[in-house]
Amino acid sequence: METKGKLVTRLRRIEGQVRGLLRMVEEEKECDQILTQLLAVRAALDQTALQLIDRYIETCLPNCLGEGEEVSPSRVRLRRLLELLMRMR
Repeated sequence: METKGKLVTRLRRIEGQVRGLLRMVEEEKECDQILTQLLAVRAALDQTALQLIDRYIETCLPNCLGEGEEVSPSRVRLRRLLELLMRMR
């Protein structure tokens, strides 16, 4: 499954970022540098969550609702709403 591979790749990249953060803390890097990297990790996790939610919207949700394979306007709106909610936190 292509989506699974992308998710695994993304999560491994995030894992590397977290290891880098640990190294920065151990080496007592400047707080602003550490915070900048924390924000990058957080953004990467948010994007991963959106990718998973998108997969759910595209695959699981239509099966639950008995919809066909076409992308309905309501599913597009749902995805946009979720993106906005993720940005609000």
